[in-house]
Amino acid sequence: MGVRGLQGFVASTCPHICTVVNFKELAERHRSNHPGCTPTVVVDAMCCLRYWYTPESWVCGGQWREYFSALRNFVKTFAAVGIKLVFFFDGMVEQDKRDVWVKRRLKNNREIARIFHYIKSHREQPGRNMFFIPSGLAIFTRFALKTLGQETLCSLQEADYEVASYGLQNNCLGILGEDTDYLIYDTCPYFSISELCLDSLDTIMLCRQKLCESLGLSPADLPLLACLLGNDIVPEGVFESFRYKCLSSYTSVKENLDKKANTVLAVAYHIAKVLRLHQGEKKLEEMLPLGPNKALVYKGVASYLLPGQTCPWIFQKPKSITTLHQQVVPMSSDPESKQQIPVCADPESKQEIPVCADPESNQESPMCTDPAPNQEISVCTDLEIKQEDPLNMEPETKQQVTMVSDTEILKVARTRHVQGESYLVYNILTSGEIECSNSLEDALDQALPSQAFVYRPVRQRVYSLLLGGGQGDASSCPTVREWFVYSGNPLRHPDLVRPLPMNIAGGTPSLKRLWLNQEPAMQTLRVDTLLACFDLSSSREELQAVESPFQALCCLLTYLFVQVDTLCLEDLHAFIAQALCLQGKSAMQLAALQGGGRGRGPAPTGRAPGPAGPAKDSTGETRGQEAGSTSLSGGADTHRRPGACPDLLAFLRRARLCSWSHVMPDSDSTPTVVS
Repeated sequence: MGVRGLQGFVASTCPHICTVVNFKELAERHRSNHPGCTPTVVVDAMCCLRYWYTPESWVCGGQWREYFSALRNFVKTFAAVGIKLVFFFDGMVEQDKRDVWVKRRLKNNREIARIFHYIKSHREQPGRNMFFIPSGLAIFTRFALKTLGQETLCSLQEADYEVASYGLQNNCLGILGEDTDYLIYDTCPYFSISELCLDSLDTIMLCRQKLCESLGLSPADLPLLACLLGNDIVPEGVFESFRYKCLSSYTSVKENLDKKANTVLAVAYHIAKVLRLHQGEKKLEEMLPLGPNKALVYKGVASYLLPGQTCPWIFQKPKSITTLHQQVVPMSSDPESKQQIPVCADPESKQEIPVCADPESNQESPMCTDPAPNQEISVCTDLEIKQEDPLNMEPETKQQVTMVSDTEILKVARTRHVQGESYLVYNILTSGEIECSNSLEDALDQALPSQAFVYRPVRQRVYSLLLGGGQGDASSCPTVREWFVYSGNPLRHPDLVRPLPMNIAGGTPSLKRLWLNQEPAMQTLRVDTLLACFDLSSSREELQAVESPFQALCCLLTYLFVQVDTLCLEDLHAFIAQALCLQGKSAMQLAALQGGGRGRGPAPTGRAPGPAGPAKDSTGETRGQEAGSTSLSGGADTHRRPGACPDLLAFLRRARLCSWSHVMPDSDSTPTVVS
């Protein structure tokens, strides 16, 4: 989330809101005021990826060891002054944010097209001004932080809401990120990651109270201001005419400010001097031209209220954080009368997309429908009161439709999800819907299929494993809705994808056996299941002959070269060389390798001069490129000596396919989570 125009307003109009602070001094003050309490900073990790990624080589894939070294240095620096870090990652896309997610993915497509145009024209990597976060970086970041012993969490709803809530409830030192929504939430202090100097631990604190003083508002007014200006729930265009009227009647317009800044002041003035006169007497829809957007605005305002908080602009009971219990009720099904929906079920038909004829437009378009009326699903009645109905303000009992009814499995999956170990698995088990963000793929290159199609057969077998209940009958499994970015996909609807049966001796095992049975023999079954997902059960003995660190690589490469007939022996040699030749190299040694600077070869190495640049505000300007997309090179360092890969474009076209994270892509996935 993010408030439209607020970042620019703060920078141009209210610079006094931004105060230079030092984390070491803040931590000492916190320990003095709260004896026995460890100073804790909540980190919005998705906002920090651009700051952390300093290696110059980004087109051919993330420089894993250099990046890991940067993360280790970041953690050590805060630990040295006694500050605990808690990292939050995006764990899902809320349904009412899907349109915003799609717009950002389409915007990313245009940025990627410009990158490939530059590469084709100049035969070199673009500069930092065209920087695009290496695909899959969030996946590797999460596991890197876990390796470094850090507390790493994955959200079950909007990530910034959970960050703000955690910071408030745990009396944290502050939030480190780059999102103007943290100025709206009434939570702990907000610090800018883009302004952080790691050597001195100085950064900028954006003061919520000073913002209120500058606007003549109270903290309780900020959620309404955010909705009137526009955010990820209330589109900016909804109140465009209202903002124009506010600006037209605003008598204190400052000529030295631009229109956007004056608009923020005018809307704030209207709230303070006009709306507040009737606060508590009239409903919001009686004071504002809400029209058909009434429910949307109420929901937008309520989305900023943390547990226990209320808002004077809406009549409601405070949010409850007490979980009562969960009851799972499977719905009856009739397998003989299931609705027939055209879906992609044949792995050989890699680009088959579900279509539906619109009876009004007589036009076919890719789409996804809800599960067929008679299709077997489960209804999980979650009596945890998470949000109130913004219209009648009565607590809403949330009913969640899940794809499986085994509460024990759902509990395990949820725990692993929150702990950042199994993000997509939980989403499949509960909603039957997943998404994959942008990869660095050339939309004009028809020589290679998109990774979305290359790895679809693997995902289809994983769906069978997750949703089949150990029955082995993939035909009885519900379809999964995939929001995958690939060339030609306008993302108007998800693709419906049917699970594929698994070829495994003894039949498909249940998740309970794979996850909860700790007998030694189960490890063999887990390996067999993993190989079956890749349809490589017949290669088990050959793979066992390989050293364990390289078994996964061989599994992936074998699958990849079976699926993509345009790959050649040189490509195979290049992938294997990366795995073998860089063993034992330190991050400093890799950074010093002459991989070819700009205009001299494949991809430059070393550190980027100067700061990583602001992590644009999540309004699409900041987190517009979420780094939960698929990986280009599986995290392996892609440093090469001059001449090893003379054609950057040719290598890039192939390197993007070789990654574990393509199997179950986006912000959290490894093959082990399903076995």
